[in-house]
Amino acid sequence: MLTPFHLAIPVADLEQAKAFYGGLLGCEKGRWSEQWIDWNFFGHQLVTHLVTQMPSLPKHNQVDNHAVPIPHFGVVLNWSDWQELASTLSAANVDFIIKPHIRFEGQAGEQATMFFVDPCGNALEFKAFQDMHQLFAS
Repeated sequence: MLTPFHLAIPVADLEQAKAFYGGLLGCEKGRWSEQWIDWNFFGHQLVTHLVTQMPSLPKHNQVDNHAVPIPHFGVVLNWSDWQELASTLSAANVDFIIKPHIRFEGQAGEQATMFFVDPCGNALEFKAFQDMHQLFAS
């Protein structure tokens, strides 16, 4: 069994974080204060910390002919949960950096992936594999 990771990220507005992580992504809110909120981020602990100024926007690397934002974070979902989330985000008119698609099709590591940013500019990637053994395939 994997153990949950802990990640703390900056946000410029906790109300936007509530709407995005709690509302749109459906993450359960845990402990909180006026300066931060803990989220159950698909079984992992994500903490949104209020900052007065966001760090600079992510840079990009080319991967499979797409400009992938660096840094980014996210989770690997099962295939059906990924499809459901992609549909939910599309219906909410999320502005994707990289629209939901299949990357490395027919190759080792074939995966469904999508990239988007939260309201404060933190880049997220959600991916899924038909065969989870492909997660670390080379």
